[in-house]
Amino acid sequence: MDKRDFFDLWAPIYDALLPSVFYQAVHIRLLEFVTLPLHAHVLDIGCGTGKLLNRVVQHWPMVTGTGLDFSPAMVTQARQRTPYADRLQFVEGNVTDAQFAFQTFDAVFCCISFLHYPEPLAALQAIAPVLKPSGHFYLVDFTPPPWSGQDIAHRGISPAGVTFYSAAARTTLGAQAGLRCDRHAYLLGPVMMTQFSPQLL
Repeated sequence: MDKRDFFDLWAPIYDALLPSVFYQAVHIRLLEFVTLPLHAHVLDIGCGTGKLLNRVVQHWPMVTGTGLDFSPAMVTQARQRTPYADRLQFVEGNVTDAQFAFQTFDAVFCCISFLHYPEPLAALQAIAPVLKPSGHFYLVDFTPPPWSGQDIAHRGISPAGVTFYSAAARTTLGAQAGLRCDRHAYLLGPVMMTQFSPQLL
């Protein structure tokens, strides 16, 4: 079973699972750090069933958004469950293959999905060009245990495993992709938010 099959299998019951409850608490904390223009257009990478985007457009009534997920079943659930179909669209695909226009988004979110990406630098390199010059990228994910002394830690807890990145590792990867690190903040337990901005030439 690969990761896509893994998440397709989860999709119908995903929102009822305990991890989803934890993730929604993370979403609430994340939005305490987010600022958006009145008519912002945002992207959520690895959007799952769309919970974060629904919360964003509920909080900002003029915002529109796009959710991207590589699991067809997750995208189907997101489309069926959103009460904001007039302001949100959900599409199937990988961030490294997506064809979004240059400088399209005021904000890009990646919330507890980066740990699954086999090519993290390629993902960040795909995100940087689609951010507006004043936009922000919010990377939210687990960090390695502080006592491990590791900047990058791999764990075999799902198909192909997951990888956790420290604040230092995120900053380095971002710089290599053309993203400037603005700040880090722990949201809930070991889940850290790293905010990036485009590096302006």
